[in-house]
Amino acid sequence: MTTRIKRTRTITSNQSGSLLPIGALGLLILAGLIGGGVDMSRAYKAQTRLQAACDAGVLAGRKAVMTKGFDDFAKDEAKAYFQNNFNSAEQDAVGTVFTSKSDDDGNTIEGVASTNISSVIMQIFGFKTLAVSVSCSASMGVGNSDVTMVLDSTGSMDNRIGWGGDKKIDMLRDAMKNFYDTVQKSVSGSNARVRYAFVPYSSSINVGHLLYDKNPNWLVDDYWVQSRKPQYERIFDHWGDPVFSNQTGESSEIIDSTQYYSSTEHKNRNDCKASLPADTNWQNSGGTTTNTDPPSVNSAGQLVTTTTTAQKQTRKSYTCEERTSGAWWWTKKYYVAVVLNYSRYLYDHVYKIQDPVYVDGPNQVGWTYQRLKYDVRDYKAFKTVTTKTGEGYRGKAVDVSSKWEGCIEERKTVPASEFGFEKSIGITPSDALDLNIDAVPDPSDDNTRWAPMWPEVAYRRTVKEDSNTPTSADVSSYGQPQKPYYTYCPYKSQLLKTMSKSDFYDYADSLIAEGSTYHDLGILWGARVSSPQGIFADTVNESPANGGNVSRHMIFMTDGAMVPNVDIQSAYGIEYLDRRVTGHDGNSVLTARHTSRFLTLCQAVKAKGIRLWVIAFSTGLTNDLSNCASDNSAFTANDADELNHAFQEIAKQVGELRVTQ
Repeated sequence: MTTRIKRTRTITSNQSGSLLPIGALGLLILAGLIGGGVDMSRAYKAQTRLQAACDAGVLAGRKAVMTKGFDDFAKDEAKAYFQNNFNSAEQDAVGTVFTSKSDDDGNTIEGVASTNISSVIMQIFGFKTLAVSVSCSASMGVGNSDVTMVLDSTGSMDNRIGWGGDKKIDMLRDAMKNFYDTVQKSVSGSNARVRYAFVPYSSSINVGHLLYDKNPNWLVDDYWVQSRKPQYERIFDHWGDPVFSNQTGESSEIIDSTQYYSSTEHKNRNDCKASLPADTNWQNSGGTTTNTDPPSVNSAGQLVTTTTTAQKQTRKSYTCEERTSGAWWWTKKYYVAVVLNYSRYLYDHVYKIQDPVYVDGPNQVGWTYQRLKYDVRDYKAFKTVTTKTGEGYRGKAVDVSSKWEGCIEERKTVPASEFGFEKSIGITPSDALDLNIDAVPDPSDDNTRWAPMWPEVAYRRTVKEDSNTPTSADVSSYGQPQKPYYTYCPYKSQLLKTMSKSDFYDYADSLIAEGSTYHDLGILWGARVSSPQGIFADTVNESPANGGNVSRHMIFMTDGAMVPNVDIQSAYGIEYLDRRVTGHDGNSVLTARHTSRFLTLCQAVKAKGIRLWVIAFSTGLTNDLSNCASDNSAFTANDADELNHAFQEIAKQVGELRVTQ
């Protein structure tokens, strides 16, 4: 470089030279100016591409962060995305380097990228390359968000994955906690509000505390349950109050006497009949007589006293009789008119009946199994209630104390085979009140209210296979003991609220796994606690202090297909006996009808602007589950890592990945 400068100075200082050297120098200067512009333009273009690649790298690295922070996997993802977005050969670059790091356990990723762009013209001035470098960072921030977790808490969640592996319920607890931690990092240092609601579900839903705290009148005061009562020998106690009844009748007609009406002798019957007057009407002919029979017990075991009141009546009737007279040597034949006097008795019987009153004797002879009505006012208030539904020594009835856990039976529905949803009209059929997400109960109409599920009084009974309508039956009718139905009640649900880490962790650890899979119950109550127009709207619509908008999300996690069960007590009673969903036979179409309800409710949730995420854990992503989810919002997870990954992906999309510089 120094030599070139000296030569230039020599040429410019030589006053005796020609114009040719001066022209050459001008061309050199012009080449420098043009070449510098060209190469700087190439360098700027490469720098722009390098910045985009750097941004892509840190965004990918932040997206790859899981529970282990910015680990080697996340660093490799960042590097791979950088390399995919910056082609050194295309940019005529050499010595490209990209490094990334995180100082806050993966919430913010910082990157630096540098490269050297080969010069085209500036090489004649000794500048073979132009150095370019950029810096970048990416972070995730969460705005105001409401997250409702609808969690499959059925018995299969207590199973282990693999030989000696962890239980699925434990994997779920861990994934939930990691979700919370990820979101919490994203709101650290901001004024964003994040709230959580939970709806664990199985064959029922534990929302009793939520309903009772909101309005006790949303729960019925009495309710019909498939149950049983002790059957005792019946013994006579006393005669009941008399009941009176009347019966009227009349005696047979009798002839009192026969006498002549006229002594005229007629030659033939026709002449005689022509002389007869008309018969008289019945006439009272005396007072009344009353007789009372002594008490007796009739064939029905009733004490009966009979009182008879009779009255005599008479009437006259006229006829012709044939007569003969004469001696042995002559005979005369003629007709005469006679009067017949008739009498009868009209009577009234008054029965004075006293029914015997029987009471339960000291000896129990069995049980009667039937649908019984219970007063639930104390039970729904979470008070201890005693019923004589327990079974002691030799099958004798004993008192059982029970206190409500909080699981409910749904309000009135219809056993329709298919359901539908349109945003303009809602769910049809409209008289399926159980599927109406937003309707507020009417305290004067039990059809609109919920009932407490009462396992201590719920019993099954045997019904004939060809019976379309289950009837009451006592145990002796079928000769086999009746056992109570199994009843499962998941952990209690929670309305939307902000939660500390310890509160969130405690809730996750409280989940239990038991019962059958009723997806429709889970999505129904997830919708109820999330709906801005529903029964908990005042909680849902509570404005955040920062005044910003709120994004709403529902995470529906299940480990299996719909599996309703006719042999247990559920939110729809004892399905085989109550038949609120299946209607005619209590069994054959049970799964299909619950599935139709589920898919209809999924559409109703999405229509409310709630993003519906679905995670199929240790099971296939069926068409039903895929159709339930919002667009691009369905995941499968076959083990703990994949379940955690699904929750993390949702957490990142609940928030917002963004370049911060």
